[in-house]
Amino acid sequence: MIHLEKQTPNGAQLNLDALYQIAPSCFTEAKGEDGEVHRVVDFNKLRLLLGDQTVEDAPEVYDFTWVGKRAALQEAAAPINKTLRPCPEESVDWDNTQNLYIEGDNLEVLKLLQNSYMGKVKMIYIDPPYNTGNDFVYHDDFAQSAEEYDESNRDEEGNRYRKNTDSNGRFHSDWCSMMYSRLMVARTLLKEDGLIFISIDDNEADNMRKICNEVFGEDNFVAQFVWNTEGHTDNQFIIKNNHEYIISYCKNHNSVGIGWVIDPNTRLESNLWKGYAENSITKNGEKNPPLFITLKKGFPCKEESLTLESNSPAQGFWEEVKQIGYISRQITAKYNVTYPVRLDKMVVENRKLTNDVRVFSGWGNSDKLKAFMNSDFKPLEEVDGKCSFYLSPNGVIYYYKERTKARNIVSVLRNMGTTEQMRSQLENNNIYFSYPKPIELLKYIIKIGTDGEEDIILDFFSGSSTSASAVLENNLNNGTRHKFIMVQWPEETEHSSLAFLAGYKNICEIGKERIRRAGKKIKEESPLTNQKLDTGFRVFKCEDSNYKEVAFAPKEYTQDMLAGLLDNIKEDRTDLDLLFDCMLRWGVELSMPLSSQKVDGCTIHNVNDGDLVACFDGNVTEKVIDAIAALSPVRVVFRDSSFNEAANKMNLFELFKQKCDWTDEEVKNNVRVI
Repeated sequence: MIHLEKQTPNGAQLNLDALYQIAPSCFTEAKGEDGEVHRVVDFNKLRLLLGDQTVEDAPEVYDFTWVGKRAALQEAAAPINKTLRPCPEESVDWDNTQNLYIEGDNLEVLKLLQNSYMGKVKMIYIDPPYNTGNDFVYHDDFAQSAEEYDESNRDEEGNRYRKNTDSNGRFHSDWCSMMYSRLMVARTLLKEDGLIFISIDDNEADNMRKICNEVFGEDNFVAQFVWNTEGHTDNQFIIKNNHEYIISYCKNHNSVGIGWVIDPNTRLESNLWKGYAENSITKNGEKNPPLFITLKKGFPCKEESLTLESNSPAQGFWEEVKQIGYISRQITAKYNVTYPVRLDKMVVENRKLTNDVRVFSGWGNSDKLKAFMNSDFKPLEEVDGKCSFYLSPNGVIYYYKERTKARNIVSVLRNMGTTEQMRSQLENNNIYFSYPKPIELLKYIIKIGTDGEEDIILDFFSGSSTSASAVLENNLNNGTRHKFIMVQWPEETEHSSLAFLAGYKNICEIGKERIRRAGKKIKEESPLTNQKLDTGFRVFKCEDSNYKEVAFAPKEYTQDMLAGLLDNIKEDRTDLDLLFDCMLRWGVELSMPLSSQKVDGCTIHNVNDGDLVACFDGNVTEKVIDAIAALSPVRVVFRDSSFNEAANKMNLFELFKQKCDWTDEEVKNNVRVI
């Protein structure tokens, strides 16, 4: 049986896999240093495929570079051997919540999240160090030589960060390297229609734009918002700085539509489809005419919403929709639709423009739908007099919205609160943090950066967790069920600070306590109907691998060592540690619900009703296999030490073939050991 990988994905391999999808003819096979045959790139073929659009050793090219950039790129791709250990005792509503709070180096955490969250995050917001000359920066291995790294890359307690003062010869370079590697990995987590928002000020705004142009592509630049901060300092020219920036990029501009303003004099095609088909309605004994539907990119759509009988879209279109949940390109096609198609809790126009105006059309009423089908540009329904729907003679649904109600997104953000106001508000609740972003600002950013009901929002410089608090409040006010992932290095608080005197030993303690209080306040003050809101979070901490180091040279082994290596799991690790490590390695989200049962003396762990089933006890019997098979598992994992003999593993192999009706290949793919 195959062992689960112990390392995070190799970034170089991910890039090779992506290249293979678009240019398989550029690959060949060759032996590597390990003697094994690998799939590799033939650069000569790649150059031929690209024609004249290549450059090598050109004397002059447009480029943005700094000391350490190449090493930062390598660091972003390098796998790590770490894990995330669950901490139920520090969590809130562990069994039910889908929110995550993760303590650790954010570069390491981002790499650990890749298997489970690649292409799933709708929005990222970060508030990184502004590099003002007094900020802490992560100091990765590439920033200095090995000798320098050993001496200065950790503080007195061994923490992996330091202050980046302007006396540092690589002041800007170190900051650029820190951001470059993290953004490279973070991009892989974004959905195709995902967006990132980055708070920054004049110190590094220019460099941040250049880095993002390279990581995300210039075509994917969305906006450089200017946030009116009201001002609190004077610069060297006695000018009051009353602004900061929020730079925004998207993953793929062909998939993302921030929105548009509706002209009331123009009727627009719309595909507000989301629902199900019921019994067919006929007109004069004939089947309803087909609709000509324009599927606009950025809108949600489900294949089962439409009965496609002719002229289906291009092959693979619905597979694409299933993967990302949204239409990523505009297609106009002729469909024979089984009526009625229900529009259920849909947005009048892109919600990011309409300030959450919604339509509850309830078209399950057949008489109402028949009236709609027989109408000729006749308004069917109005919502507070703001929006009307029409059906054209050839079957296209139209709508319009009054100009006075349409909202555009402006690049200058005013009346969003200030850092000083937020700090004062937190201090009134005995929470202390020097530069918290105001919650109104984050609530607004989340509104324009999300358009689904259950989007994932990631913040990997989470600080005081304003973004988590904003997610909770938006869910309360807008009826959404967004989920957050907060990542923060447990940077110690200064011993003379108010935070330390109040009992907060590090920033993570501040962030977790703020989320606890925000959730408690919502539960206490909101109506009974909102008591089911998810205000909890699961806590994880990034630590060394669960597995013992066994890669020694033969001469380094001793008899005592060999006895200790009979079991490859570290003694202090629990079943829960192993279970979540398996979820990370096998691409299962950390927010999934868990359950367990005892069978024949063994504990069976069940993640999300069979997404992953694990048993880490010894002496796995046929009764245990029967119980696992009854769960209809997608993935099964055991502990390698549970099987003392190879024959036991082979027997397990055959039992799964019989009890789950799996083929040899399915057993090989679905069962792993650690």
